[in-house]
Amino acid sequence: MDRQITTAINYEAEYNNRARVPEHAEIMADWSADASKWRRDVAEARLDVPYGESVRQCVDIFKPRKEKPGPIAMFIHGGYWQALGRESFSHMARGANTHGVTVAIPSYDLCPDVTIVDIINQMRACCLFLWKTYRRKIVVSGHSAGGHLTAALLATQWHKIDEDVPPLLVTGGLAISGLFDLRPLVQTSINQKLQLTAETAAAASPAFWSAPAGLKLVAAVGGEESDEFKHQVSDIAHEWHEGGAAVLPLTIEGANHFTVIEGLADPDDLLTRTLVGLASAAG
Repeated sequence: MDRQITTAINYEAEYNNRARVPEHAEIMADWSADASKWRRDVAEARLDVPYGESVRQCVDIFKPRKEKPGPIAMFIHGGYWQALGRESFSHMARGANTHGVTVAIPSYDLCPDVTIVDIINQMRACCLFLWKTYRRKIVVSGHSAGGHLTAALLATQWHKIDEDVPPLLVTGGLAISGLFDLRPLVQTSINQKLQLTAETAAAASPAFWSAPAGLKLVAAVGGEESDEFKHQVSDIAHEWHEGGAAVLPLTIEGANHFTVIEGLADPDDLLTRTLVGLASAAG
């Protein structure tokens, strides 16, 4: 990757999304309220299904009234790998559910109790659990840290993990405000819990991994987000295109880091139609 980490950029300001969006607390409170409502309204919800050993390693599965064949859509929450949980994001299933797509929303253990690599492996374990339970492939979406995990799952060489699953277990990805190069975080306060070094940050960065040739990643970012988040999209687009993956940048005009995911709750929004399209193409 050509872009260098430099002291000329104030990475703290670029990646401190809560400081950039003063109304973030109200937005996140709305997430919790909307999530609770969808758990009541959805046709069928299987909640707190364990996929691993720890308390947080559980997944909620939301099924529509008329389920279409094809992949399960997974949504992975953000929180810089150190905050939040699936309970605040149930409504991210609403848009896809309306189109007949089943949605799985997992939680994972948080830093500093685990490392980012541990979280990647937990999300892999969740994918394996879904395959072994439902025998259906997976399309992954995720926000912020969840966008990072989306790219990591798309680039996973599944045959090296479990010979009994399809080589292309994850067939497509929608990363929303994703972080694909973690090196800039090393010199920010975010790293107090992540405990990354320059070496471990690079190793956990999907931008430096072998591109998932033949697969598609839609990399969305809010038009009101920082330059660094926009660079994250352009960088992985450049790197993965060279490796044969189709990376499609998408700007959600007028959206900040917190409002950018709202479209997944709307059946008619571009984000929902993009996710459903990825599922349909794989089905």
